[in-house]
Amino acid sequence: MPQKTPLYQAHVDAGARMVDFGGWDMPINYGSQIEEHHQVRRDAGMFDVSHMTVVDLHGARCRAFLSYLLANDVAKLKIPGKALYSCMLNDEGGVIDDLITYFIDEENFRLVVNASTREKDLAWVNKQAPEYGVAVAERPELAMIAVQGPAAREALASLARAEDREAIMALSPFSSGSFGDWFVARTGYTGEDGFELTLPGEHADGLWRRLADAGVKPCGLGARDTLRLEAGMNLYGQDMDETVTPLESGLGWTVAMKDDRAFIGRRALEEQKADGVPRKLVGIVLLGRGVVRPGNTVHTDSGEGVLTSGSFSPTLQRAIGLARVPADAQSGCQVDVRGKMLDAKIVRPPFARAGNVCSGII
Repeated sequence: MPQKTPLYQAHVDAGARMVDFGGWDMPINYGSQIEEHHQVRRDAGMFDVSHMTVVDLHGARCRAFLSYLLANDVAKLKIPGKALYSCMLNDEGGVIDDLITYFIDEENFRLVVNASTREKDLAWVNKQAPEYGVAVAERPELAMIAVQGPAAREALASLARAEDREAIMALSPFSSGSFGDWFVARTGYTGEDGFELTLPGEHADGLWRRLADAGVKPCGLGARDTLRLEAGMNLYGQDMDETVTPLESGLGWTVAMKDDRAFIGRRALEEQKADGVPRKLVGIVLLGRGVVRPGNTVHTDSGEGVLTSGSFSPTLQRAIGLARVPADAQSGCQVDVRGKMLDAKIVRPPFARAGNVCSGII
């Protein structure tokens, strides 16, 4: 039986089509997925992301623990409230999960990890934590709402306590703050501006309905996927997993190796760099009509690759995808769709940003 978020009834009341997503009953759309996509690009939409796992860490050696646990370097987190995106690797350099770390204070950090990887993430974190004396606490009583789009920040801030509105609007990208029982982070998974808000589950339904009354439209997982794909953001389980490294997944920028910091998976990454990273993750744009899906074979002048994500792009009005291809593959390629070879080109994501198609994509 799938689990239900505190917003389940609100989704049902709004006529959402519900699906089982990673063991959770979640809305795929509320009608037109394309309209929901455009709503976020042009105005403001909201997503129930309460299925994500919130994990709080406490202890005097939290920073040392996270320095060892993550491929990115928490030394970058110098100001309380700042956030860091990173991969958590296994000993072979494979991606156990990608996550965001929030710096609360020197003895308190917060992780937000993917729903589908909850059990293995918690097992891995709990395995490493005792050596550093760090307490690990999952927070299942919390709900999360992502409010995204060019009008999103103003919409959410207008519903905050009067004394908090100015500070919420002043949050810089990848920063967060606590405002009463709200934990507000200026982060997202759409390529648009906005917030991800964590609050007690019992208060989530009321805020969701207030946001709807303020004109923020509910959006489902379908639009969330096309938005993140246009933004060139990886989806765990498709674009990366434990069988590939960040260097093969377009996430080399999240790996901090400029000093001698020891972290899990570093040796494997160093060996891969020395040998030459064999594959890379690229964007794919179909030149004509057609539909592409994960698993389609991509043919390049340097050999075969595979489409890891693929969908119709409402902003570009054509099919796009992410693909893992040989490291020296150039611009021209073809995608094998049910035996039919469709012409495409290799591009550098993102495909769209701030509601517009990025330069050089089409």
